[in-house]
Formats: sequence, structure tokens, C-alpha cells
Amino acid sequence: MNEPIVLSSTYHADAPLAYGREGNQTWAALEATVTDLEHGAGAVAFGSGLAAIGAVLDLVPAGGIVVAPSHPYSGTRARLKELAASGRLHVREYSPGPTADISSELVGADLLWIETPTNPLLEISDIADLCRQASTAGARTAVDSTFATPMYAQPLTQGADFSIHSATKYLSGHSDVLMGLAIGATDDLVAALQQRRTLLGAVPGPFEAWLTLRGIRTLAVRMDRAVANASSIAAALHDHPDVNAVLYPGLPTHVGHALAMATSGPGAIVSFIVDDADRADAICRATHLWTNGTSLGGVESLIERRARLTQEHPDVPPGLIRLSVGIEDVADLWNDLADALASTQRAN
Repeated sequence: MNEPIVLSSTYHADAPLAYGREGNQTWAALEATVTDLEHGAGAVAFGSGLAAIGAVLDLVPAGGIVVAPSHPYSGTRARLKELAASGRLHVREYSPGPTADISSELVGADLLWIETPTNPLLEISDIADLCRQASTAGARTAVDSTFATPMYAQPLTQGADFSIHSATKYLSGHSDVLMGLAIGATDDLVAALQQRRTLLGAVPGPFEAWLTLRGIRTLAVRMDRAVANASSIAAALHDHPDVNAVLYPGLPTHVGHALAMATSGPGAIVSFIVDDADRADAICRATHLWTNGTSLGGVESLIERRARLTQEHPDVPPGLIRLSVGIEDVADLWNDLADALASTQRAN
């Protein structure tokens, strides 16, 4: 019933594998599972989500052009800025949206980067339409699908060349793994990713691969519960007098609501905005069931003021709080958050 954890760095000379940096039977089991989930040619496991992102970016030729959303995951943004500053590549930004026309930005581009929803502003893009625009311009397309998971979106079936996951998040699902996965649409792209992993040494541990494979077994039930909880929490926040705005694709007021519900689902991440950083920090410190910490996608609920991170985009409001909604009882979650909002309310 369970794949074994293969702990070996060294193999006999006549074995199918030559060395532990080049492959592992536990990795292979995980990669086969994710390949099926994503309908790709093959998946390649990495030591972290950012390692998977870095491997895809490493395939852009020297001096090439990457077209990326203006508010991507902070790690992606930091790496793109670093590569651009060194002259390794050039970055053009676009504003994501359900009907975005980025044909002018794609002229001469090598890679289009898509993140939907974006982190933490939860902007929604039309993967299929952007992939068509990129194909017309002769650019490859990579989609960070961490938030959607294969439960709700399979970017390769919509025309993408790469689908990328921080498996640290929903795929493993228990906040005990660092893991990344990149899935290629064709055999040659998969081979290129494997070569990047081998030469850069960005390999996962067999135990982490086994934990991620185990986590995937409960992905469907965890996502169903987390999304249902998030939808309820977002609706309650939307009606709360101390909340200035709620960013959640599952709300009809969200500009990308119709597209999200038809493609990637509402998700289990909710962002909301209060007056300022001090109030947001106080709310994050005042919760008991919600844990104040970075990351997302685990069974437990996390709360965090994103702009406290120096690498976050300056467009992220100081008072924005990101919630990673877990699978606890939704009434307990809301009561704890409502108490935190009430206890930090300023006197008139």
C-alpha cells in the first residue's frame, strides 16, 4: 500500500540509477503521481518550491525576456529582480486580470510567467487565453499553480509548458516538508528540468518525497474542507464593519470571480485589509486558534501581515492580512478571528 523510503546515495554500477543526485525510487513514485494529476509528460521533484521556480527560470537563454505579473510570490519577485540586476535576463511586468491583453509585452519574449491567484493580492488570470497570447508571440509559458492545486486546475491542459508547485503547501499539506515540483508538457522540457536539478543539486530528500506522496492521498478532502471554510470566513469578513476590503475570488464582488469559479475555484487563501500596519499586527498577535506565521496550505490555519516582509511588493497594503484557512471547525475559526478584531478595536 505504501511506497518504500529509499535511503541510498550510492548504487551498484549495473543498476538503473548511477548516483543519488540523479534519481531515487521514492522521488519517482511521487513524480509519477503528480504527472498523472497534471496530465503532463513528466514531473520533476526539487528540494523546495523556489528551487523548482529557479530551474524553470534557468531555462531562459542568457539575455532573454521574462514577462511576469506585477505582484507575484515574493520569492519569485526577488529572484527575477536578482537575475535582472545581474544582466542574466530582462523582466517585463504586466497587470493580471480576467481579460488582460499582454500582447505588446510578449513581443520578443522567451517566457511568460503566470500566477493565478497571485500571492497575496489574489488577482485572477485566464490561463488559456494568456497561453494563446504567448504561443502567438513564440514564448513558453510557466504557471505557478500552488494555490489552485491539481484539484482545481491543470495548466498544461490549457496550453502551458510548465506547471509549478510549492509542494511545501497544499500537496504535502501538513507543514512538515520543504518540496517543489515542476511538470513539463513535453519530454524534452522534462529532460531539461531533470538536468537542471542534477547540475544545480536542488534535490529533495527521500523522506520528504514520501511525506508529500502521503499528503497527496488526502488532498481532495483537505481542499474541500479548506475551501468551504475559506468561503465562509470571507463572507463574514466582507460584512464586518472593521474590515476595509476582502480579497477573495469566491466573493461575487471580486473582479475575477466568474473566471475563478469557472476555472481554478475560489481557493482557500483569503486576504483582507484593515486601517494600518499596527492594527493588522495586533490582530495577528491576538488570535489563539490561528497561528501567526509564514507559509500556507497546511491543515492548520495561519494568519500573517504580508507587508512586514521586506521582499514583499510595495503595492501590498501595510494593513493587508493573509489567511491560509485550514480544516478546523469553521465556527471556531470565525469566533477566534472575530474576537481578535474586537479586542484590537480602537476607541472612538
